[in-house]
Amino acid sequence: MQFIDWIIVGLYFLFSAGIGIYFTKRAGSNIQEFFLSGRNLPWWLAGTSMVATTFAADTPLAVTELVAKNGIAGNWFWWNFVFGGMLTVFFFARLWRRAGIMTDVEFVELRYSGKPAAFLRGFRSLYLGIFMNCFIMGWVNLAMTAILEGMFGIPRDEVMLYVALALILTAMYSALSGMWGVAVTDAFQFVLAMVGTTVLAIVVLDLPQIGGISGLTSKLPEWTLRFTPVVGEGAADASAGGALALTVAAFLAFVGVQWWASWYPGAEPGGGGYVAQRMMSAKDEKHSLFATLWFTIAHYCIRPWPWILVGLATLVLYPELSPADKKLGYVYAMRDYLPAGLKGMLVASFFAAYMSTIATQLNWGTSYVINDFYKRFVHRSAEEKKLVLVSRVTTILLMVLSLIITGMLETISGAWAFIIEAGAGLGLVLIVRWFWWRVNAWSEIAAMVTPLLAYAYISTSTSIQFPETLFYIVGITTLAWLAITLLTKPTEVETLKTFYRRVHPGGVGWKPIAELAPDVRGDSGYLSLFMNWGAGVILVYCMLFGVGKFILGETGIGVAFLAVGLAAAGVIYRDLSKRGFEKLVQ
Repeated sequence: MQFIDWIIVGLYFLFSAGIGIYFTKRAGSNIQEFFLSGRNLPWWLAGTSMVATTFAADTPLAVTELVAKNGIAGNWFWWNFVFGGMLTVFFFARLWRRAGIMTDVEFVELRYSGKPAAFLRGFRSLYLGIFMNCFIMGWVNLAMTAILEGMFGIPRDEVMLYVALALILTAMYSALSGMWGVAVTDAFQFVLAMVGTTVLAIVVLDLPQIGGISGLTSKLPEWTLRFTPVVGEGAADASAGGALALTVAAFLAFVGVQWWASWYPGAEPGGGGYVAQRMMSAKDEKHSLFATLWFTIAHYCIRPWPWILVGLATLVLYPELSPADKKLGYVYAMRDYLPAGLKGMLVASFFAAYMSTIATQLNWGTSYVINDFYKRFVHRSAEEKKLVLVSRVTTILLMVLSLIITGMLETISGAWAFIIEAGAGLGLVLIVRWFWWRVNAWSEIAAMVTPLLAYAYISTSTSIQFPETLFYIVGITTLAWLAITLLTKPTEVETLKTFYRRVHPGGVGWKPIAELAPDVRGDSGYLSLFMNWGAGVILVYCMLFGVGKFILGETGIGVAFLAVGLAAAGVIYRDLSKRGFEKLVQ
């Protein structure tokens, strides 16, 4: 790092802090402004904020590791989430905005009634807002330390000091500016992070050792350039060669089950988490839908290719890296081949990716603790100014706790895989609760507990491996929560009527309640929504593959993919224009 590099990094920090200070007064007026930007975010800012949050410091490293081990097809471990993302766009974004709540945890007492609902809301507010949230931040902190270690070769303790300083700055501007500051800095940080990763890809491809796209593809084995995994017959041979190879059952588990059945932080089926927070922050239902559509397209079609190209190049540049260190090839490429100035911009872009994720986690986690625990159970009559003050203090406390957890992660890192698999089955409840009146608080409680028990039994008493375990855990969990639903009392009728009047989801699942509220017009046009969902999935995959093929020199196939993607976009545009957005959401 030269003097110019440090100047660039310093300017980045000053600009980020300046944005936080600018929005301090606005965020301090009330918690609606602090957590939801006064419900006034335009679609492009809300959607970009979602993309920035999911672009953490370790994301390019994770993609590099997937590509280095399994080729381009390795990305199917997260590309399969497109189905759920598009479901959120057309079925849930408008409903979240229409609900008029502060957090997705608050939804529990809007939808359910009685002591089970209160317990569920209180438990989830602390579990998600403190434990899960700080765990995620600790994981992101640890990833940032690995990046700085690989970049500068300095000891872990010294690196942790730099990460702590960045975390403190992020916590300060998040505590001062609330969601407005978080969203605006997200947009700035996302642009910087994408420019930085794109520049790195260009520089690396231009190296003599690589020789451009044609040189790269000629130096790599065929399996690294596959866009899809090898499924079924021949999978064993392909796996031996390094390609991503799945049995038919494993492929069906990823593509046909995981995206709708499993709960995972930040990408819950049916929306939820910080994605729901952005949808509820949007100006109206239209902005909510388009924010989520923009997020889904940008998340899958715009972000990945600079990372993938560098990941492929590291196979040529660093063939000696062990499987455990392959992800560090991305950092080594930055360290070894970027000139002065560009190196500082890349370091700043990684801090941008890191801080955008941390800022959201702090604001989102604090919203649970304040709105769904403190205000609900501790001080129900607290004034807005006091709530904002307590929110700012809580933001700082969560920052401190995340630092403590970071130091423990090496002993509990295996819990991450456990959390993902032990949430299998909960996703279906999170979807169905919007469309079937009979789902109650006990349904969600059963869907949270059952997969833990099923996972414990399967992992200790059988030889079934992930992802095939999903079939068993999801099946057992679904039977359990359906049985509990039918054996327990339904939600109080008045609560259901209030929910239906506010959200009016429509459909046959609400027919008994709709008959009690004949003055309310429920949503219709679900066939059209399914058509848009299917077109949206085609749009994303075709644009993703089309851009990839075009970059890799297969122009004809790339153009064909892009043409189909544009046709799918035309189907969506025509339907929304023909029916009118107001008809779509009524």
